[in-house]
Amino acid sequence: MSNKRKRREALVYHSKPEPGKIKVIPSKNYRSQTDLALAYSPGVAYPCLEIDKNPDDVYKYTSKSNLVAVISNGTAVLGLGDIGPLASKPVMEGKGLLFKIFADIDVFDIEVDSSDIDEFVNTVKNIAPTFGGINLEDIKAPEAFEIERRLVEELDIPVMHDDQHGTAIISGAALINAVELAAKKIGDVKMVICGAGAAAISCAKMYRSLGVKKKNIMMFDSKGLIHVKRDNLSREKKMFSSQNVHIGSLEEAIKGSDVFIGLSKANMMTKEMLLSMNNDPIVFAMANPDPEIDYKVAKRTRDDIIMATGRSDHPNQVNNVLGFPFIFRGALDVRATKINEEMKMAAVYALAELAKEQVPEYVNIIYKEKKLSFGKDYIIPKPFDPRLISTIPLRVAKAAMDSGVANNPIENWEKYERTLESRKGNDNKIIRLLRAKAKLNPKKIIYTEADRLDVLKAAQIVYEDGIGIPILMGRKERIKKLMIEIDFNHDLQIIDLSLEKSKKLIRKYAKLFFKEREIKGKAITLNQSEKLLRRRDYFASMLVKIGEADALISGYSRSYPEVVKPILKVIGKAEGVRKIAATNLMLTSKGPIFLADTSININPKYNDLAYIALMTSSTAKMFGYNPVIAMLSYSNFGSSNHPMANKVERAVKFLNRIKPELVIDGPIQSDFALNKMMLKNKFDDSKLGNQKVNILVFPNLDAANITYKVIKELDGAKSIGPIMMGMDKPVHVLQLKASVEEIVNMSAIAVVDAQSRKE
Repeated sequence: MSNKRKRREALVYHSKPEPGKIKVIPSKNYRSQTDLALAYSPGVAYPCLEIDKNPDDVYKYTSKSNLVAVISNGTAVLGLGDIGPLASKPVMEGKGLLFKIFADIDVFDIEVDSSDIDEFVNTVKNIAPTFGGINLEDIKAPEAFEIERRLVEELDIPVMHDDQHGTAIISGAALINAVELAAKKIGDVKMVICGAGAAAISCAKMYRSLGVKKKNIMMFDSKGLIHVKRDNLSREKKMFSSQNVHIGSLEEAIKGSDVFIGLSKANMMTKEMLLSMNNDPIVFAMANPDPEIDYKVAKRTRDDIIMATGRSDHPNQVNNVLGFPFIFRGALDVRATKINEEMKMAAVYALAELAKEQVPEYVNIIYKEKKLSFGKDYIIPKPFDPRLISTIPLRVAKAAMDSGVANNPIENWEKYERTLESRKGNDNKIIRLLRAKAKLNPKKIIYTEADRLDVLKAAQIVYEDGIGIPILMGRKERIKKLMIEIDFNHDLQIIDLSLEKSKKLIRKYAKLFFKEREIKGKAITLNQSEKLLRRRDYFASMLVKIGEADALISGYSRSYPEVVKPILKVIGKAEGVRKIAATNLMLTSKGPIFLADTSININPKYNDLAYIALMTSSTAKMFGYNPVIAMLSYSNFGSSNHPMANKVERAVKFLNRIKPELVIDGPIQSDFALNKMMLKNKFDDSKLGNQKVNILVFPNLDAANITYKVIKELDGAKSIGPIMMGMDKPVHVLQLKASVEEIVNMSAIAVVDAQSRKE
């Protein structure tokens, strides 16, 4: 991808469809006058008076308990330096996004236009009552040390400068495990630290807390080794001034060392330096984007190396997102007055221990690994490990309580763990899993409308992300023009049926289609066959049928029935399938749920309804879910004798007979199906019992289609689908004018579908 395109994509991402990456949304009802009277005047007076009587009630009646301020003055932004508060705002919004998606913490980003320590501290102190915690970000050293120290002392809420402590906590966990794998004692290792900024100082403090001896640490800044004879050292640097005044260079210091910590810039370490280290060297080259020594070079140079970097494309990424969201989560949940050393150490050891546990298959798939396990290439957990949210905050909260800084101690730890589990981002998890599965074995996908801009954009993402291999169908001249516009510079197969050279292929596939129709007793003339094969959906379907393509995506600009008809004629139903159907996976605020049949069967008979349920069950399994199926009706369990309700009842009985192991019940009303307490209180003998329903089968197309579109609009739920079920080959039809993201997701489904058929 060119820098020009990267720039354009980044700018569009931050500006469209609305500027920025985070927003405020209401958490209470606001649709009626009564709601508004409670939200503001006069109802708001009552919580105000309660807080006035008891200030701690602010946590009970406001969002303070889950609100963190990400505050910066923009003096040390990423690799950009001192760009000021205004230019730093996109970074702070990004930090807010990470807080939300990883730990469900709300954020206001605050950019302070001052580099004066007193002024900055006073500003933060004055706004602190708004927040449950303060995350300091991208403030240059040495001012960052003093700012954090004063705010920790003067405020009664958690304050942490992540640039300092985040890297220290994550690399500290990695160091514990690396030293263990190297069969060394942490008190004996000789360590060289290249860099002496805020992160380096904080890391050195952390390593000392873990057992590294001060005499065994040599720290280098831009002027060389920090030693006792140097003048004008900051208070923080003096803490690590070495007695080894005779060491003249980084090269000399590294010789015979056990650990190299890089927090400086690229290419500070040479192959010769690495070769001079002791056996089983530990190298944490954490400069971004380019480490102090190239990862591949380092691995080629020493096969006994244990290495970590700051990059996501190498094993053992030291990524601060492993720490700060979860540390603040635990601190907020017990209303800690500060984030102390005990809490940081709790996070360190929790991360170190988690790396030694069996890794969930989901994580292996996401990171395209066969089987991650504790070892040289896996010494710290991966950022998308779902166990982080239920592990780190719990340990941090316990440490806060044990060290006496918790104002709201947790009494029921099992309940707290369940609460943490509920904060996982299910929608993103599913999409990541889906795309990661596709990337494991990409398949050829033919797009019948690649001359449409959104379809081509989606095909570009699919190709460049490694999800699939697009075959582009449409007007070649227009496709080429659009590819230039979107910087899609790849030599992919383009099929333009209007070109002279396509006529031979059309005739070839027309003959195949003609013969097949003849065999099936649905004969058409060869001329008719050729006429049909000039149409994109017929031609594309033939490509999939004979194996020239693995999957098909169509339907962007035409009605669903119009697209499905030719696909059915060419490809047809899979063996044993009565009728094809479609399901939509809805990623709702209350979790994922499959709805069927959303697109095809208008009023299915009871046995068709049963087979729709079975096909949806198989689809849910493809996504990694154990099916729990509710067969919906306007009535509950025989309360009505109407044919519509009877149909559903017969379908359930039929399924219980042919698939007794299936968790299914009905007819049941949707609220009872989705509300476990309602179901238990009224129908405690239901097979759905205490289980969470993840499949809803509707009695007709009206109900299913209307419901999924209402959920999509009112709940803001993402919809993946409609997913075609029962076809002989992986073909999937888009909703009219599907978004780029929806097309990409459908492409991933098509690839996973193709993979599952070849297993």
